[in-house]
Amino acid sequence: MDNTDVVALGELLIDFTENGVSTQGNPLMEANPGGAPCNVLSMLTRLGVKTGFIGKVGDDMFGRQLRDALVEVGIGTDGLIMDADCNTTLAFVHTYPNGDRDFSFYRKPGADMMLKRDELNTELIKNCRLFHYGSLSMTDDDCFEATKEAIRIAKESGAVISFDPNLRPPLWDGDLDRAKERISYGMSQCDVMKISDNEITWFTGRDSYDEGVAVLREMFPNLKLILVSLGPEGSMAFLEKERVVVKPFLNPDTIETTGAGDTFCACVLYYVLEHPGFDYDEEGLTQMLTFANAAASIITTRKGALRVMPERSEVEAFISERKG
Repeated sequence: MDNTDVVALGELLIDFTENGVSTQGNPLMEANPGGAPCNVLSMLTRLGVKTGFIGKVGDDMFGRQLRDALVEVGIGTDGLIMDADCNTTLAFVHTYPNGDRDFSFYRKPGADMMLKRDELNTELIKNCRLFHYGSLSMTDDDCFEATKEAIRIAKESGAVISFDPNLRPPLWDGDLDRAKERISYGMSQCDVMKISDNEITWFTGRDSYDEGVAVLREMFPNLKLILVSLGPEGSMAFLEKERVVVKPFLNPDTIETTGAGDTFCACVLYYVLEHPGFDYDEEGLTQMLTFANAAASIITTRKGALRVMPERSEVEAFISERKG
C-alpha cells in the first residue's frame, strides 16, 4: 500500500445548516457533508497532502452522498465502511446572530459510533506519517476501543499523533464526567492538540488560558504542541518555553463558523508535516498561526466546509491583502 501522509478516524456525517426560508416561512436546511476529522482531511488535501479516512456511514442516501464527497475532494476511502444495518448520523446546526452554534444530533445510534476494532484498516494506519482523531469516536464503547487500537498502531509505527477534543455535550448523555475521562485519555496519547477556548476552560477549570495550558502540561507531559483557538480573538500556540498569540482576520463576510476550527487545525498539522521535529521558534509559530487564522477566516464566508476549503494560493493572497 502506498503511504498516506495523514489518516484521521472518527465521524463523517451530514451537517444540516440553515439556508434561507421557504415561501411558507419554514427554514430551509442544506445537507452539507461534515464531521470534524474529514473537514481536517479536506483542508490538508487542498494543501497537497495525501489523506485517508477511517470511519463508518450508513449504506443509505446520506452515506453514499458522503462517500462521493470524499472521493470528490480527494480523501482516500479505503478505510470507509458502509453499514447496511445503521443509518448515517445527522447533525442539525442552528447559528445564532452572534455566531454561536447549537447542535441537534440524530445518532441513537448513528453509523459513525458503530465502528469496531476488528473493522480498522490497520495497513492504512501503519503507513501514515500523522494520525488524527477527536472525541466523538469515544462516546460509545466499541468505537472507543477501535480508537484506542488505532492510536496504539499509529504510535507503534512512529506517526505523529494529533487530537482535537471537539466536545459536543449532547452526545455524552449528560455524563460529562465520562466525557472528561475519555478526553483525558485522548490527551494522554497525542503530540499535538488543538483545543478551543471554552473546552480548555471546561476541562481545566481555569479562566486564564495560560493557567489552563500549565495544568494540561502538568497532567500530560507528552503534549509537545498545544494550540488554543479563540474564535474572534485569534489563536495561541504553546511549545516548551514558546508562547505565541496571533490576532484573527475578522471577516465582514462571515456567514457561519462551521468548520473554522477544523480548517485551523488542518493548517497547523500541515506546518507540522512540513517542519518535522517540533523545533519551532517564535517566528515559525507566528507564521503557522497566521496561515491557520487566515484559512479559518475564509471558510467562515462559505456554507459548509468539507467541499469548499480554500487553496493555498487563496490563503496567501488573503494574508497579503490584509497586511498590505
